Amino acid sequence: MIGLRTYTLEDLLYLMDRLRDPQDGCPWDLKQTFASILPHTLEETYEVADTIERQDWSHLGEELGDLLFQVVFYARLGKEQGQFDFEQVVDGIVRKLLRRHPHVFPDGTLESRLLPGQEISEAEIKANWERIKQQEKQDKPLEKRPVHWLDDVPAALPSVQRAEKLQKRAAVVGFDWPEIKPVFAKIREELDELEAELTRSETVPDRLEDELGDVLFCCLNLARFLGVNGDKALRGANQKFIRRFNYIEDALAAQGKTFSDADLDGMDALWNESKTQGL
Repeated sequence: MIGLRTYTLEDLLYLMDRLRDPQDGCPWDLKQTFASILPHTLEETYEVADTIERQDWSHLGEELGDLLFQVVFYARLGKEQGQFDFEQVVDGIVRKLLRRHPHVFPDGTLESRLLPGQEISEAEIKANWERIKQQEKQDKPLEKRPVHWLDDVPAALPSVQRAEKLQKRAAVVGFDWPEIKPVFAKIREELDELEAELTRSETVPDRLEDELGDVLFCCLNLARFLGVNGDKALRGANQKFIRRFNYIEDALAAQGKTFSDADLDGMDALWNESKTQGL
């Protein structure tokens, strides 16, 4: 019976070949390109993140399968265009991880191990990681090397992640606050500038956007100093807002009311009540 069979990665690659077969493949899959698949990849990535954050372990494997299929699809397109194939993708990532983990694979081979009792400190591991990454950049052909230090931070990253990466990259070369106190001061300074923009006789939307962007950027810098993932923190705040807002809606419904029957003071009181409920 088909249901009793356990399929393998090789089966998935064969399935992808069949879907892209010009003779009897799937019409939808046949017309896809790198660009057309990208939105689906982003969606699948966020679905994996959402499943993990909800600790929905029973569905995580399914979501990871959807994400793996995206990689297989890209590899198939690369093979058709003569750029790369799945085997090269796997070979490339294994080689890179071997190279970047000398504290696990000291000889750069899968079989190598540290000697018994041999230890490498976290500081050494971090220093080696940065050194190896820089050497990789130097080993690239000249036309593929970044011109500036921040050039290799992907522009397509969501703004929160990109801000965090830009700050971390700048910190590597010493462009960073020495301690957390000036970070708070910088946030207050940017808030003052935003407030000052609001007090102008004529506010300019572009300037308000610019000043608010500075505030957000500084808040993410604070998150970095605190060792907090800014994107995760914001997603947590979003979920908390949903829980508390849902509490307001449910409480109103229990009173036979809707939002149109409530005023801000009443909703705010319910919001504070939701906090006492631990929401």
